[in-house]
Amino acid sequence: AKRWINIRKSYGNFYKVPRNQTKLTIMLENLGMNYDGRPHSGLDDSKNIARIAIRMLQDGCDLRVNERIHGGQLMTVSSSGPLEGAPAPQMPRYRN
Repeated sequence: AKRWINIRKSYGNFYKVPRNQTKLTIMLENLGMNYDGRPHSGLDDSKNIARIAIRMLQDGCDLRVNERIHGGQLMTVSSSGPLEGAPAPQMPRYRN
């Protein structure tokens, strides 16, 4: 893969939160979700990242490629970054 979506960057830009609020467990917690599975398991981490991505899409985020490799160097792709403007995630409200 030479191009990808860095979910941490997308989450931080979309919800306007600092980088220290973009760790996987913190992102899940801020979205009102629990970590499913075993921490640092590639499969479980991937499933949890997918849950975050789904929630971001539901909240109106336009997920786009935001990083790439060019000439062996990591490059940020700012022109196709996620659209900004969503409020910080809120804990879900439970209905009775």
